[in-house]
Amino acid sequence: MNKQKKPLYFYYLLILVIIVAGNLIFSAMEQNRIKDVSYNTFIRQTVEKHIDKVEIGDQSISYTLKKDDKTIYQTETMETDTALSQRLYDAGATFTRVHTKEMNPWLSFLITGILPIILLFWLGNHMFKRMQKKMGGDAMSFGGGGGLGSFGKSDAKIYVKSQTGKTFLDVAGQEEAKAALQEMVEFLKSPERYKKIGAQMPKGALLVGPPGTGKTLLAKAVAGEANVPFFSISGSEFVEMFVGRGAARVRDLFKQAREKAPCIVFIDEIDTIGKKRDGAGVGGNDEREQTLNQLLAEMDGFDGSTGVIILAATNRPESLDQALLRPGRFDRRIPVDLPDLAGREAILLVHAKDVKMGKNIDFRAIARATAGASGAELANIINEAALLAVKDNRNQVIQKDLEDSVETVIAGYERKNAVISTKEKLIVSYHEIGHALVAAKAKNSMPVTKITIVPRTSGALGYTLQVPDEESNLITKEEAFTKIMTCCGGRAAEDLIFHSITSGASNDIEQATRIARSMITRLGMSETFGMIALETVNNKYLGGDTSLACSDQTAARVDEEVRRLIQQAYDEARRILEENKDKLHELAKFLYERETITGDQFMEIVNRVPQLETAQEL
Repeated sequence: MNKQKKPLYFYYLLILVIIVAGNLIFSAMEQNRIKDVSYNTFIRQTVEKHIDKVEIGDQSISYTLKKDDKTIYQTETMETDTALSQRLYDAGATFTRVHTKEMNPWLSFLITGILPIILLFWLGNHMFKRMQKKMGGDAMSFGGGGGLGSFGKSDAKIYVKSQTGKTFLDVAGQEEAKAALQEMVEFLKSPERYKKIGAQMPKGALLVGPPGTGKTLLAKAVAGEANVPFFSISGSEFVEMFVGRGAARVRDLFKQAREKAPCIVFIDEIDTIGKKRDGAGVGGNDEREQTLNQLLAEMDGFDGSTGVIILAATNRPESLDQALLRPGRFDRRIPVDLPDLAGREAILLVHAKDVKMGKNIDFRAIARATAGASGAELANIINEAALLAVKDNRNQVIQKDLEDSVETVIAGYERKNAVISTKEKLIVSYHEIGHALVAAKAKNSMPVTKITIVPRTSGALGYTLQVPDEESNLITKEEAFTKIMTCCGGRAAEDLIFHSITSGASNDIEQATRIARSMITRLGMSETFGMIALETVNNKYLGGDTSLACSDQTAARVDEEVRRLIQQAYDEARRILEENKDKLHELAKFLYERETITGDQFMEIVNRVPQLETAQEL
């Protein structure tokens, strides 16, 4: 029986005892009012005219006396007494005949005893549920699922032993993180090896990284590898509307962990309760600070020899209180970053095990096309590919399904029924070829793999896909400038051919501005400012928003430098297109007719003798 349920049953049992005892007491009081007498006594009192009210039943006669109307006298009926009615009339009594049928005693107990209890239970539960909704879930329930009966009970999900179902074999693309956690697994398996030499395992490890990189999966894998109980709870579950409840839940969580040691306690999104304290004392969320203080106290309350290891995950490590990060609490900080090329390929293979895949699947090509994707996004790509296969009435996933799935995740679904005018379609063709041609002719550029003018649900009317041949961790100044040139290629092609510009370059402008600003303010690639950091990155793992850390005068100079750099890249992109105007026409016509072309088709036209065409001829 669940311990949290006992208080509820106790209250119900207590109510049952009170109702039964009440029925017995009332029955005894009722019996005290009824006095049995003989039929002779009844006749004598009738003759003496002491009788007041009489009820004649089938088997008994009940009556009261004129001088004592509180006591009810009862006697058995005599069928041979045919003159009873006349005597009662002569005595001046009020009498009536009642035909009664005795109720089954069990039925009587059911109606008078059990039914009220059932109704009481139903009414009580109904009221509790309504109060829960108004007070925030379980705030007013007795026992059971929390509330006043389990005020400090933790809501942690407990996976006993290897019930997580996960091991390190299920984790791919995070070899460094697995190696760092392997020591903790060995300690949980063989703690005596560490005790002999006097070593103490870290109390806690903080998993940091972008969303979807597998932080929770790693924690479950550690528990599965060590075959120990696994407590999982989110940081938001500690924070409640009642002051002190979060701290009580922390105490209960660690109490349960000590009872089941060795074990792992995993706190997801710990930044919810572990944010930096403002030092104002009373201000802010006092409940959250109490919860944090209790967490700090609990982590200080045991050493590594207890066999309780705390794992926590966050994608905002910069917001955590420094008291959490000091040695003796979260001793280790384990990065769980976005996977590299080999990691992405390994992740794709892991998720592909559960899907029927066709022969000759090139996972390396898919991994190259998904640079910057997280493990969750890669899993979604495999699932989308399987859905596309089912949609095409195939029982296996082929290479094209994976390629289309990548495009779906990046740019959205195709808008096959979208109506685009001939003029707009022509403009989009030149725009996308402008991107691709600049990329093909510029140095230090990634190869073009696909060009399309099929509209997507993301709002794009077309896009040019570039996939690097090799994974790179560094970017040179020349490569960054080439990226800006490629972004400017679409707008430059519009201006060159149509002598006008459209709104289709809005996303290109945003990308070019972001790259140029990073070169100047963070990467030290500006001759004007040199190696000066003028910008700081906030929330590195959540989009990487930046903020300038300089004076207004310097910020204005930065803006001017960004404009100058983008203009320089635009002029260079336009020069390339002017020098290859015949190829621009030929490629735009080909794309206009086909709507989608591959990188090989594109490069074949680029490298052959041009066939002169004009925009007017298209």
